[in-house]
Amino acid sequence: MRKLVLLFLLTLTSLAEAATGVFPDSTFNNLDYGLYWFGYGDSWQKAQPGYSNAYYSSSKPTVIYIHGWQNGSSAKKNRETFNRLDAGGPNLDLAHAWLTAGYNVGVLYWNQFADEGEVKDAEAKIWTATGPRAMRWRNSSNVYSNGPSKSVGDLLFQSYKDNLAGYNGNNIRLLGHSLGNQLAIVLTKKISDAVSAGSVSSKLLPKRVALLDPFYSNYAKSYLGNKWTGEVSRSYVSELKTKGVIFEAYRSSAVTSTLFVGDKNTGLMNMTAFSELKPWYFNSVQVAEKHNAAVWHYLWSFASNPPLISGSSNQAASAKTSDSRIATLMNGTQRLVHDQGVYTKEPSDDNFKLYAR
Repeated sequence: MRKLVLLFLLTLTSLAEAATGVFPDSTFNNLDYGLYWFGYGDSWQKAQPGYSNAYYSSSKPTVIYIHGWQNGSSAKKNRETFNRLDAGGPNLDLAHAWLTAGYNVGVLYWNQFADEGEVKDAEAKIWTATGPRAMRWRNSSNVYSNGPSKSVGDLLFQSYKDNLAGYNGNNIRLLGHSLGNQLAIVLTKKISDAVSAGSVSSKLLPKRVALLDPFYSNYAKSYLGNKWTGEVSRSYVSELKTKGVIFEAYRSSAVTSTLFVGDKNTGLMNMTAFSELKPWYFNSVQVAEKHNAAVWHYLWSFASNPPLISGSSNQAASAKTSDSRIATLMNGTQRLVHDQGVYTKEPSDDNFKLYAR
């Protein structure tokens, strides 16, 4: 059993190598985090309040991705972008269909904070600035430095609200992978609280949040009043659903839900439009590829018609499925399980079956 646990931990560690963006050395030598906007072909420009951005319009629908644990990424000068070939995905620009449809496409980076040898140390920084490793960050020389006095949740919230302050569109969608799904939930909660307080526009509240192979560590955390991260996340999602936020979740691997590594958090999955993906084009030991599949499968699915529920004309869940249909699935009593298309990477041939939750 110990060997199995080590395999899962090594798999999670390897995820930092999944996708490489082309960024200047200064991005890894110095502390750099926050919102970046992307154009075609992984072109990018960092969002800065008060400055125009070639890849952003305040009136467009918007999708923003948040990555997870990034152990070893600073030394390798790696950042996740929208070509996921190195993660086992297609050699495609997965932002292309979104950009063509008129979306702003962004990434909220926290890679240097997430560059920890222990996943729980990176996880703590999402919630608190005073966790086991405080807010230290890692540079490309593998040297840690003391970080700011705010949590990653607070730092990304600041970047988000400052850079979308003039947003007047009507649709923001957040995507969170692995540990990043916790950040997507925390960020949405902070935005919702700010809307309620009247300090930010209601247009900044995400309309839809996608949890992509979500990870939660086991056991209570002192920085959360001895509650589990999954437990607090469930309470946030329950509240946010009453504010009209739509939640969908996609499980693509066992990395995040084995008893000895991660909390399966079934209660949270049952609060969402939940789909179990079966990336059977990977073999049994390609756990990292399966874990990453949730990201590129979701992004890629926006280029195809929504999948159907087998034997019917009813739509299953995907990035292209309408908000209203995802809400219906979220509020239903069944989960979706990958049925057809499990041996091909292309989402276009997917079908799903319904099972009781």
